[in-house]
Amino acid sequence: MVARSEPDPGTAGGSTRGIITVAAVGGLLFGYDTGVISGALLFIEQDFTLTPLLSGVVVSSILVGAMVGALSSGSLSDRFGRRPLLIAAALLFAIGSVAAAAAPSAALLVAARVVLGLAVGMASTLVPVYISEMAAAGRRGRLVAVNQLMITIGIVLAYAANYAFADVGGWRAMFLVALLPAAVLGVGMVFLPETPRFLIRTGRTEEARAVLARLRGGAGVEAEIAEIAGARGETGGAGLRGLLRPWVRPALVAGIGLQILGQASGVNTVIYYAPTIFRETGLEASGAILATVGIGAVNVVGTLVGMNVVDRWGRTRLLTAGAAVMAVSLAVLAVALGIGGPAAPALAFGAVVLYVVAVATSLNVVVFIIPTELYPLSVRGSAMSVTLFANWGMNFLVALTFLSLLEALGGAATFWAYAAVCAALALFAARVIPETKGRTLEQIEADLRAAGTPTHRP
Repeated sequence: MVARSEPDPGTAGGSTRGIITVAAVGGLLFGYDTGVISGALLFIEQDFTLTPLLSGVVVSSILVGAMVGALSSGSLSDRFGRRPLLIAAALLFAIGSVAAAAAPSAALLVAARVVLGLAVGMASTLVPVYISEMAAAGRRGRLVAVNQLMITIGIVLAYAANYAFADVGGWRAMFLVALLPAAVLGVGMVFLPETPRFLIRTGRTEEARAVLARLRGGAGVEAEIAEIAGARGETGGAGLRGLLRPWVRPALVAGIGLQILGQASGVNTVIYYAPTIFRETGLEASGAILATVGIGAVNVVGTLVGMNVVDRWGRTRLLTAGAAVMAVSLAVLAVALGIGGPAAPALAFGAVVLYVVAVATSLNVVVFIIPTELYPLSVRGSAMSVTLFANWGMNFLVALTFLSLLEALGGAATFWAYAAVCAALALFAARVIPETKGRTLEQIEADLRAAGTPTHRP
């Protein structure tokens, strides 16, 4: 293994931060377009006279597009690059936002949200890969987590837009706000470089050298090129068929299992249906939306905390502890919904705050970091596609069935079930997901190939 030094933050940090911030606007759009429906739905239901099932379709339609966008974008990015696909995602974000704002019927609103879903699925797959392949090993966890920070900021902006337009029932304006960040992402990506790992994999070493010199400030560039090129030379069988190789399967089990259990834990029910949950405890619509804005702010703060500890504590330890707290907080929420009475709103709000803190500091920070680190270069895009397809598929099932479960089982039983899944996630993290902190992507791949497991546990 070729030794190389970390970049000098004083020379390279500004360039890296600028590139990653622009790319992570895709995360902001991801958060905004998935979160905005939580408040908009209260008024869409009135305008279009929706049943609980049709409300679920409006909410979950974005996830159908996300599944398609996630599944297709990874393999395309392995062929054409990460950057062109992110530019295409920005265009779809813009088209979908305008179409949703102008939709004259529920059917056309569903279609517009499918388009937005295509963009969300592409962003969820490509932004973490883009950032991971740009970042140095020692700061990779924190930098990839910038994507999650931007997602949470996008959610808060969505909640703020919900509240700003709530008095006039302006759900169309809520959707249209996303047009501005879509323009920022599209124009910004035109001026950003392709990732050095993709460039080296496609034989464009001189371009990769220039990008790495910009990112690292000249420190250890040749050693990093040699390491990336060495991993490229060892890897065979790219594309989806490469995922079938025995030495890759443990990484897929860890990556896909994390997505399925993470979504099945009910994480997005709070994002999509927080106002609905609070109304179950007796709050009015405007009060429910305002409470949700507070939840979004807690989400941002929790993400900042998680970003600052993930490279010190490690991915697995952080996730295990966070999932355990998630289980406890959802159990408390189930109790609050079960007992009712004047104390129920405060108890439910406290439980949701604790849950969001646990999710934001752990699951949401590592959910994109872990797979981008585990998967080998030749199949990274394709593996992320399959992984995020699993994520959005489970997300779709949860979003589509939540209101029906709430109606059929009641809030208490529904959240007891989600609490049980959180406990299972904690066990899965402790037993199955390996630790990857502080290691280069090429070192992780070498361990994966040599040992038949994604990497060693410290």
